[in-house]
Amino acid sequence: MTKPKFYIFSAEDLRSGKATDIYFLRTREVLEAYGLCDVRVRYEIHNYGLPQGYRWAVFAGLEEVLSLLEGRDVTVYSLPEGTLFREYYPLMVLEANVCEIVHLETAILGIIRFYTSVATKAARIKKAAGDKAVIFFGLRAMHPAIAPALDRAAYIGGVDGVSGAFSKELLGVEPRGTMPHLLILLFNDPVKAWKAFDAVMPPDVPRIALVDTLYDERYETLLAVQALGTKLWGVRLDTPRSRRGNMRMLVEEIRWTLKVHGYEDVKIIVSGGINEEQVLALRDIVDAFGVGTAIAAPPAIDISMDIIEVYNKDTNVWEPRAKRGKMPGMKQVYRCIPIVEDYIDVPGKDIVCRSGDRARPLLSKVMERGRLVIDLPTIEEIRSYVLDQLKYVEL
Repeated sequence: MTKPKFYIFSAEDLRSGKATDIYFLRTREVLEAYGLCDVRVRYEIHNYGLPQGYRWAVFAGLEEVLSLLEGRDVTVYSLPEGTLFREYYPLMVLEANVCEIVHLETAILGIIRFYTSVATKAARIKKAAGDKAVIFFGLRAMHPAIAPALDRAAYIGGVDGVSGAFSKELLGVEPRGTMPHLLILLFNDPVKAWKAFDAVMPPDVPRIALVDTLYDERYETLLAVQALGTKLWGVRLDTPRSRRGNMRMLVEEIRWTLKVHGYEDVKIIVSGGINEEQVLALRDIVDAFGVGTAIAAPPAIDISMDIIEVYNKDTNVWEPRAKRGKMPGMKQVYRCIPIVEDYIDVPGKDIVCRSGDRARPLLSKVMERGRLVIDLPTIEEIRSYVLDQLKYVEL
């Protein structure tokens, strides 16, 4: 009998290039056979299109790419992780002998596309929510092997909290959550379930009652405030679509009920199928949103990796070279702060913004021949960088 197993790679598998497409391995064989492995090239990682309705995206995944390349003879130029970008922007440049990196393209693009897609959706939802909290509840939507990366990408994108029990240990982020329907169903009584939760949980865990399991949401909300009184931090509505009707009217009804019974301070959290449109429609009457699948399984940000320059040993010159439809040669992104105007030009330009200030070049060297040359920012620093840029863009 075949023993079941997990179909996942370890970190060392990734660093060895095991997670690759077969045509890259065959290409390397050809390059080896014809003595081309030591040709030095510059790859550009760039975006050539955003999902419909998107005006910008969040560059993320840099740290994991650097972990993948550390110790290899690869020099890396990159935007800072968390930088907002638009279509046709260069995001990274990798300089190496071609056989040092050709088999890693699959993993590099997979990391950047995954992180960027998740962080971008998280940023869009946080932008829609404004000063209302967004908690990421989406781990169950993806393979558990990437749960830490999923929480990290969402947090980088600007959500206010993540639910992974591991997040404090691995990310330095305190996990946040409420309670599942399972708890109410096993007690077969919401009041008993809420009181049991209150009795067992330490004081620093917010008392947030799930109020849509067995009875009408308004009725369960009243039961919750009567059962927990001033201990009750909030109520969560995770009402299924088949019972939801007009969600705004439901929230307004509960908000009014809390008000007339003297519990105006009790917060209302809404979860279940939440996206940007629903956040925009409810943010004036809801205190927080629990968002899962919309962030965990977002539209993909289209990112490619292509050769843009080849080094000529005879002339000691980098020669621009690219396939049709791509722009050859090294580029630089120049930003006028705050993010109101960007320019893409050749490196070394002195660009003056409309304000009269000098534009800031964003692409800089972060790794030289496999050795880090920067201090990596913390997850909190990256998140703050994203949130600061979000002030100056629209959805």
